[in-house]
Amino acid sequence: MSTASHGSSTRKGPTVPSSISNAFARIRAEKRTGLVTYVTAGDPDLARSADILRALDRAGADVLEVGIPFSEPLADGPVIQRATERALAAGATAAGVLDLVERVRPDVKAPIVLFTYANPVLRMGVDAFGDRARDAGVDGVLVLDLPIEEAGGFRDAMADRDIDMIFLLSPTTTDARMKEAARLGRGFLYGISRLGVTGTRDKVADGAEALASRMRKATSLPIALGFGISSPEHVRQIGRFADAAVVGSGLVGVIAEAGQSPDLIERVESYVRWLKSDGSKEQDPSYVRRPGLAL
Repeated sequence: MSTASHGSSTRKGPTVPSSISNAFARIRAEKRTGLVTYVTAGDPDLARSADILRALDRAGADVLEVGIPFSEPLADGPVIQRATERALAAGATAAGVLDLVERVRPDVKAPIVLFTYANPVLRMGVDAFGDRARDAGVDGVLVLDLPIEEAGGFRDAMADRDIDMIFLLSPTTTDARMKEAARLGRGFLYGISRLGVTGTRDKVADGAEALASRMRKATSLPIALGFGISSPEHVRQIGRFADAAVVGSGLVGVIAEAGQSPDLIERVESYVRWLKSDGSKEQDPSYVRRPGLAL
């Protein structure tokens, strides 16, 4: 990745706490489990994506993860793949997603993290991407398919613009690579609690706690765990050993189910409030449990 691929960085990041660091400091001070929400920008379209991000913020999401659609989303399950297809068909581009972030930034308190594959960044150019992300108000970037050992230059380019570099770790990540991700990363580390592609599951993976334990040994950064989380019980389980739960396919599935319906935004907001609740039936939006909603 041009700037990103020149070996390991020896530079330190900014010394002032970032918006993401501050968000996790609040989570810890309030002694609760944080919630990181993922949506694919442009699904169902960029205009409604703006309303969705505002709704997520109103509902209390602690960090907003915004996916840049890419034509070969190899790490994503069918729900997010279909969302990506819809977004691309609606004309979403990396530049359009950055415009979207800039448009909603004044209305949204939560930090915004871009979730992207390397290809859209390379097409724009690392420095141009970083400049545009900074100007739009992006707080962090996660490049899904950028190897940790090749991330130093890209991390430095983002750090120069006060953008946190977030790294994705899995049960197969070696301890050495975890330590390198901890050294280069800022804001939080994102753990994939299951091997394979994204998608909701009936329960939190058995190996999630072991992964979190390994990550704790490698870093003092906050830890967020995702992949398969879609209920308040999942969030509570994750909170026993991580700082935050990441909800992706479950939320994207709610958006897909609602489509262009007038109550899309209400459904999104209700779903996130439910995830943050005690999970009682009184708070359970019935549409998230429809048998026909294939996640």
